[in-house]
Amino acid sequence: MKDIIYDRGSGSGDGTVINEKQKRAEESIQKKFHYKLFSPFTKACKKYRLIEEGDHIAVCMSGGKDSMLMAKLFQEIKRHGLFEFELTFLVMDPGYNKENRDLIESNAAALGIPITIFESRIFDAVDTIENSPCYLCARMRRGYLYREAQKMGCNKIALGHHYDDVIETILMSMLQSAQIRTMMPKLHSTNFEGMELIRPLYLVREADICAWRDHNDLHFLQCACHFTEINSGFRDEETTSKRLETKKLIAELKKTNPFVESNIFKSVENVNIDTVIEYKKDGVRHNFLDEY
Repeated sequence: MKDIIYDRGSGSGDGTVINEKQKRAEESIQKKFHYKLFSPFTKACKKYRLIEEGDHIAVCMSGGKDSMLMAKLFQEIKRHGLFEFELTFLVMDPGYNKENRDLIESNAAALGIPITIFESRIFDAVDTIENSPCYLCARMRRGYLYREAQKMGCNKIALGHHYDDVIETILMSMLQSAQIRTMMPKLHSTNFEGMELIRPLYLVREADICAWRDHNDLHFLQCACHFTEINSGFRDEETTSKRLETKKLIAELKKTNPFVESNIFKSVENVNIDTVIEYKKDGVRHNFLDEY
């Protein structure tokens, strides 16, 4: 695999000369969007202990709005220097066309994010898959990211899933899979010893990410998928329709209950085992009749 490093400045307040687009993006995080973006980012990091002394975090960037913002928020929190940790801004090229690859590189340069790019052949591997190619692609991408991050001395990978992803996942699990489960703020890797996955945008709303993007007139990849070469709006049809359906359902419920989003989120924090018929712990199923 070929590594390419682009370093256009860290935005860390160390006197590095930065361009106007980078300056505007960083000032908007520090001022206009401080409460909506930086505050929930730092709250999640503290609440779930996502960043710890001595960490080396691979900030995984797909080229979309979420991961690009996440990288800037990491730079901002590091600039405050509360404790020592390292960052590597990691981009995997799974087989992008030149236009998409160039867009990622130019955005990183414009925003002052020193990215490290490594290449894989994931798109070639999933091209012939008919059912849920995006699911397989996502699983493979995560494995490659873990492996590359570990090679670089990292102990954590950070992904850009946000609050809306979390509540949609909770509701989708109930309605589509007959399960109560959530997208966790951090996880131990089962295949890469000593590695963890963290989600620092866990409390950040998607609408606020879009507002930051539009305020700064930024344009990112809409999808990290190979099929953006054909249609930038393409997703795995089944998964996308279910998630879009869930998003619309939440929006409809919000019309009569303005607290529905936070209620969905908090529902997995307030599980009362005494009122649950069955649950699983470490793969073992437990029934209320066991102790009735």
